[in-house]
Amino acid sequence: MLIQDQPRIQNWINGQFVAPTASSSSAEALQYLPVTSPYNAKIIGHVPLSTAADVAEAVAAAKKAFPVWSGRTIKERAAILIRFHVLMTKHADLLADVVVLEHGKNKAEALVSVSRGQELVEYALSLPHVTQGKILEVSRGITCYDTRVPLGVVSSIVPFNFPLMVPLWTLSIAIVMGNTMVLKPSEKVPFTMTKVVELLKEAGLPDGVVNLVNGTAETVNALIDHPDVKAVTFAGTSKIAEIIAQRCHRLNKRVLALGGAKNHTIAAPDCDIELTSTDVVESFSGCSGESCMAPTVLFTIGHQQDLIDRIVSKSEALRPGSLDGQMGPVIDQVSLDNITRHINEAEVSGARILVDGRRWTKSYQEGYWVGPTVILHTNKQDAALHEEVFGPVLSILQVETAEEAIAIENASPYGNGAGIYTNSGATADFFIRRFNSGMCGIK
Repeated sequence: MLIQDQPRIQNWINGQFVAPTASSSSAEALQYLPVTSPYNAKIIGHVPLSTAADVAEAVAAAKKAFPVWSGRTIKERAAILIRFHVLMTKHADLLADVVVLEHGKNKAEALVSVSRGQELVEYALSLPHVTQGKILEVSRGITCYDTRVPLGVVSSIVPFNFPLMVPLWTLSIAIVMGNTMVLKPSEKVPFTMTKVVELLKEAGLPDGVVNLVNGTAETVNALIDHPDVKAVTFAGTSKIAEIIAQRCHRLNKRVLALGGAKNHTIAAPDCDIELTSTDVVESFSGCSGESCMAPTVLFTIGHQQDLIDRIVSKSEALRPGSLDGQMGPVIDQVSLDNITRHINEAEVSGARILVDGRRWTKSYQEGYWVGPTVILHTNKQDAALHEEVFGPVLSILQVETAEEAIAIENASPYGNGAGIYTNSGATADFFIRRFNSGMCGIK
């Protein structure tokens, strides 16, 4: 059985599942939130709202495990991750099915996320060299030895959009380097990580090295504030990332807080139409647009009707479904409402809805469905051009010059990625030198 019928998820502390402690409310129902499947909006389980006491128990387990775990050789720690990698291959279908059930990805995307998770484990296994120290003869008779040591107990607060891959960004690296971890999965997708920790234990990971606490804001605050937590990583919305970063800074804690994104691509007049249209459609619709690297804004320099027509045609050909379709639903009703709001507002402001994903919402009454949407904007101030929609929505804006496209891209408060489609090396170089994004692509 994939999961039991509407189970109550438990925390994973010191190598076993542990029921949460009583919440501050006396009403037991308030200790849990429902978890729904995006495919049909049916409740598939309940996730606990862990309290500060639950967090303290998990941190204590991680702290107790740290001396022995960090004292092992990196070869011994890596050997466990190698066995875990093998188990991921063995149970890839199971892991993917859980991702499909609780997140809404289609099966192909879920299997790819398992593969990407394995790549992150492989990357962690390549890192022993970073622990190497160096010896410096700083003066006559004085030699300094510089080395790197594990921090101790670290925490990771992860988003819903990649229930398997994103946790392994941090978990794999943290433990192979000798740290112990308390991880908080998204309350929207808690099941996947319960399978992961069971596989880690089967691979030989000692109890207490990795712990899970479920919950929402109260749980996050307790994790950040706990004096034994030495570092915090977070991925999610920009607003929450800023709050977490500020909270950690006040406590003098190491923090990596990753926020939202709005990625732009530019189609030069000489771009390969087939390549560009295929890439753009696969990118904005993949994972139902719930990706921080999805290029959701396309600037066309000049009038490129053939390219737009090809994008429309490819978008209209996409079908919903976990097995036969190319797209799944979005995560929940809040997300669906946010996506449709941006489409509605653009339409009211005069934009042309070339492909209308709202028809899926009408056709599929159960679940959180919105199809691929292509918007041709006329108003540069439309919110869909500037805000993170986090859905399968492509905003197209026709501009007259390269400088105009660059100015809009560089004015964005988001900086994940930007790209240029062109057959000219000189054009590509022109854009790459002027983009302010952290990652730039050429195709």
